[in-house]
Parts: sequence; C-alpha cells; structure tokens
Amino acid sequence: MNKSFAILLILALSLFFTKTIYANEFTTPSGIPLSDVERFVDDYVNEYIGETTAGASIVILKDNKVVLSKGYGYGDIENQIKINTNNAVFEWGSISKLFVWVSVMQLVEQGKIDLDEDIRIYLPQGFLTKLTYDVPITMLDLMNHTAGFEENIFDLGYATEYPVKSLEEGLKIAEPRQIYRPGKVVAYSNYSTSLAAYIVQLISEKDFNEYAEEHIFQKLGILDSTAYLPLARNEQITKNKVNGYELIEEGKFKPSIPFYMSMYPSGGLNGTSQDLAKFAMALMPSSDNENVLFKDENTLGTMFSQSYAINENVPGIAHGFWEYDGKFKGLTHGGNTVSFSSNFHIVPEENFAVIILTNQASELDISYGLTKELVGEKEIDEVKLADLPNSQETEGKYLSARRIKSGFLNLYYYLLPLTVKSINENEIEVSLAGMKANYVQTYPNVYKMTTGSNMFILTNVLYFSMKDGEVKQISTSISDYLPIDKSTFWLTISAVLFIYCLIYFIASPFVLIVISILNRRRKKTFVKIKKWVYLLNIVGTAFIANFFILVVRMLNNNARSYSEVFPQIVINYILTITSAVFIVFILLNWKKETLMKFQRAIYLLSIVTIVILIFLLIIWQFYS
Repeated sequence: MNKSFAILLILALSLFFTKTIYANEFTTPSGIPLSDVERFVDDYVNEYIGETTAGASIVILKDNKVVLSKGYGYGDIENQIKINTNNAVFEWGSISKLFVWVSVMQLVEQGKIDLDEDIRIYLPQGFLTKLTYDVPITMLDLMNHTAGFEENIFDLGYATEYPVKSLEEGLKIAEPRQIYRPGKVVAYSNYSTSLAAYIVQLISEKDFNEYAEEHIFQKLGILDSTAYLPLARNEQITKNKVNGYELIEEGKFKPSIPFYMSMYPSGGLNGTSQDLAKFAMALMPSSDNENVLFKDENTLGTMFSQSYAINENVPGIAHGFWEYDGKFKGLTHGGNTVSFSSNFHIVPEENFAVIILTNQASELDISYGLTKELVGEKEIDEVKLADLPNSQETEGKYLSARRIKSGFLNLYYYLLPLTVKSINENEIEVSLAGMKANYVQTYPNVYKMTTGSNMFILTNVLYFSMKDGEVKQISTSISDYLPIDKSTFWLTISAVLFIYCLIYFIASPFVLIVISILNRRRKKTFVKIKKWVYLLNIVGTAFIANFFILVVRMLNNNARSYSEVFPQIVINYILTITSAVFIVFILLNWKKETLMKFQRAIYLLSIVTIVILIFLLIIWQFYS
C-alpha cells in the first residue's frame, strides 16, 4: 500500500515538474507562450507605429532560435519602403559599446589587459591631460563608467562625414575634465568606452574597427553590419541604411540627420537586427563548443558577473552591461543617436534575447516598453513598513552625474533636474523632463518602480545613499544623481535677473528710437553721453541676440564640433570689451553734461543692467 502510494506521488511530481520545464522552454521570461509572441508584438507595436514611431526592426530569440524576426513601419516614409529585418541597416548607438567590452575581455583572457591596472600604462605618455585626481583609473572604471569624466557633447558626433577624425585624434579633441574621484560615482561616459577601444587598438596594433571585424564580426558571420560606416567598402551597407526620423507631432515625422563619429566605438556601429541576433546568440552559447567569442569558457561568465553595485539589493553593472531587475536577471544596453533608438536585452538564465532597432529619435515605448512586457518584472516582496526609513528623507532636486560641468551647456541640467516627492511614508514620485513614475520602497532606501513613463524602465530601481538624514547620492546601474549644488533661491534670482535683462535689452532699442524721433521733432541738442548710452544698449541687445542664436543652433543640431560655436563665444568677449569701453566713456562724460535726475537714473540703469547680464554670462560659463 505504502509502496503504491510512493509510486503515485513520484508520478504526480514528475508531471508537475515536466509542466514547469515546458512552461519555461516555450514561453518568454514574462510567461507569454512563444506561439502567441508574434500576435502579442503585433498588437503592442501597432499602437505606436505610424503614430509616435516611424519604424522598427525586432528580433526575439529563445534557446538560440529565432522566435520572431519582423519589420514594422517604414525605413523611408516618403517612398513607402518597408523595413526588412534581413537587410535594413540602423544606427546601433550605444549598443556599439558592448563590442568594445567583448574585445577588452578577449584581451583579458590573453593576459594582455589587467582590469585592475592603471590604464595609463597602456596609453602614450601624457595622453590624458585633464585629470584632477592623482588616483589610478582602471579598465574596470571605464567599464563601470566610474572614471570620473564629465559629459562632453561637442565633437562627439557630426551631421556629415567631413569633420570625422581618427579615433586617437577624436579622443584628444573631445577629452573631458575629470570631475569625480575614480570609483565613486557612476557617470555614463562615451569617452570612457572609446578610450577603452583605443587601448584595444594600441595593444592589437590594429584600428579598432579592423579588430572588431576580425575577432567578432567574421567569427559570427556578421556580413550586413559594420564597425565603421565611413569606409568606402561599405557601399552596400550605406545603401541599405534606413532614414532616421524625428517626431513633429503624433502621426507626423520629419527626416533627421545622420550621425558620424570620430569616437565611433561608443556609438557609431551600423547594422541589422539579424546581425545583432547573431551577437546575442554568441553571448548565450548552448554548449562550450559554440563559445566562439572566447577561448576560455570562464571568460563569458566573468564578463556577465557583477563588476559594480552600490548595494546588494540594487542592480549594478556587469563589465559594461547594465543589469536589469526583471523577472530573471537581465543584461542589457540601450542606444540613441540623433535619429535612431535601440535596445539590446539578453536573459542568459532563460536563454532569451530581445533586439529592437527603431529609426526614431528618443523612442521609448517600443524599445523599452515592449522589452519590459517580454522579459517580465520581478514581484515586489512584502516588507514591514516599520523597518523602513520614511520616504520624506528622499525629497529634493537632483542633477545627473552624467552632466556637462564646463561651459555654457552646464545650464541645461539646472533647467531639467530630477525631482523626488514623497507620496506616503513608503512611496515616492520621480519626475524628469515632464515624465513621471512612482516607486515603492522594498528595502531600506531601495525603491522599485511600480508605474509610470517608459523613460524610467532602465532606472527601475533607485538606491538613496544617506548621511545624517540627507541624500548624498542616488544610484542606478546607468548613471547616478547628486543633490543639486545651487540653492533654489540663487537659481530663482538668476532666472528673474536674466528675464529682466532680456526684457530690458529687447525693449530698449525701440524705446531709444522713439526718444530720438521725439528729440528731433523738438529740436533738442544731442549730447555726447547720450550717444554712448545708446551704443551700450545696442551692445546689450547684441548680447541677447547672440545668446538666442547659440541656443537655437544647439537645439536645431547638437551634433557639431566646438569650433562651430566658438565664434559666438568670441563675440561674447568682444561685446564685453566693447561694453567696458562704452561705460568708461559714459563715466568720463557724466560730470561734463547737464543731466536731469531722470536721465541720470536711466543711464545708470543701462550700466547696471549690462553689468548684471555680463555677470550672469560669466556665472553660467558663456565665455567657455
């Protein structure tokens, strides 16, 4: 009797476990049956294609087999050319970085790179000229984006091929200042990745694109993609490249500009979703014999191991890959250029991958929203509220650690801070650039996203580093945030003063013209001091005009070299010197002329206003 019962129990359990294995083998990590994936993706994507997204190329893999390979929308809207996943070429953006990190790990297993060694031993002497800290920068720092470099968008990318320089020259031209101590702050850096690629280039004695072609592309049979588009042999790839678009309003798109890079390893690779699928398969080999990227089977495991995390309950960085806190651990990287958006996401535990390429600038809903639906979300564990700090401690405004601190573009980050508000003792609302998301505290000072904009999916877990009841740093696997370093009072005063100067110098030319006409009709004598005051006001108006021309140019196209905006920086210097000269002449004639109190007040106001404007331009670095 007991023996029969035991046999029946074993049979029942075997049936149960068979069903569980079957579910894992024939579903996405989120639980969608593979047989329903195409229908699910169609329904999801069709809500956005043609409305907010121009087109997309999507490949989904399970157990190294293609579950879905399908194009949506158009690669050329005007000529109604549909996207074909087999040959439609997209700009991969920062997915390119993953090819750098694979190259680095190949040289690590050969003993040619030590991840913990100071990178300066691999570089020409004196190559880095803007280091602030006398602390070694390691290859791990480059992989983890903790080298401390500030952001620099000038000379990162160009709208034409003409300004493109070699990788070495590009690194020298665009070298940023080091603003953080190495190893302390995650500040996402294009420069760090290209610097790592340059080290690969020096060690291998081959241009990085040649190294990648030989040691990655050829090994994987990647034929329709390239590590360096400007090469003449890429004619067919260039011909297959789809147009990039910007969204004007829902349902309306305008062609955007291409993106050429000197520091191309950080975001300049171009290719198809099918070729990225081959790369994903190689990162998840079904057996050791299929591990074509590395000679040592342990190298892949090392690359996927966590190389940086601020807290054990927070996803970190795995040697250049972003860890994703999904239903199962994901390794991912997104990409953006001025015209394209992309996402590369693998779940090694489930042998699952999603590759999404779109020809749409700043696209989020498909690239990240669809990926989230396919890979699933980890269930939030129940926690005791009594064990957690009050969320009110997290409230405040924060700046991205990935920021420009030198030059006039530093102002941009103060206009769009990350804002954290407490909803209740355990929940917060996070907002950035008009987008919002809600987070719930799951562990002490660890917050998990529950609802909100797809913009926050990659930062779906936040960790607040606290000291004496104040937030010192918000950590994510992509980039940290730091408390805003200027008071709200100062920022408000700056804004009010600038608006005042703006109104004053826009209105003053018209006021002066009216006064001049009235004086001529009344036949009043024109005094010398008045001429200098008029000229000073014209200079003030010129300052404002130069400011707005600079802003419009940057908004219209920020893929440009610093040399293109440098003339406007020079104009600020010229206008400043001219202002000083005119003020001197006004003061020299002050006592020589007979002036009414009202005139003195107006003239003095012109001097004070232009001094305030120059002061604000200096503070906000419009002279560099």
